[in-house]
Amino acid sequence: MSAPVRTAVHPDALRAAARHWPTGVAVLTARWGGEVHAKTVSSFATLSLDPPLIGVALSPRSPLAAAAHDSGRFAVTVLTDRQEALARRFATPGAGRAAGAFADLALRTGPAGPAGPPVPAGAAAWFEAELHAELPVGDHVLLVGRVTAVGEGGGRPLLHHAARYRLLGPETPPEPQTSAPTPLPFRGVGA
Repeated sequence: MSAPVRTAVHPDALRAAARHWPTGVAVLTARWGGEVHAKTVSSFATLSLDPPLIGVALSPRSPLAAAAHDSGRFAVTVLTDRQEALARRFATPGAGRAAGAFADLALRTGPAGPAGPPVPAGAAAWFEAELHAELPVGDHVLLVGRVTAVGEGGGRPLLHHAARYRLLGPETPPEPQTSAPTPLPFRGVGA
């Protein structure tokens, strides 16, 4: 027997259930007004291959949302399992705007040059994007970016599950190859 389905979902219940979905960990960055902004996010997704679009959700009150809006650019850096300290640093409220927050980080310069969003070095992958759309989604804003540059650095991804950072475990062994059964012809209702 399965658990009862609720019709009104409390935010705490939604948050608790969502913790069962493991996600990757990324750092969202933007540069505007002489400041660099950064925030650890797990709400990142590729949205389209043609045109190349990515999306990331964050609070509309975030200074980073305003920086991405005003600059028209942002970057998403997918972290490796060796970058948990970086994830923790930018998950701390206010740390992404702190003076010197990037002073000790090795950064790569993207196609937008020094005026573009910073990308921490050593990442599994990175995406640089021009702001394509901002969509209000409940209590968040979805930043949709048209990808202008990408790169891969390799390494195993850092994961987030059940409110904790996790490491990717060993791969499951491949299933043995068997011959596929012959499909039966489709017969609709009343056929």
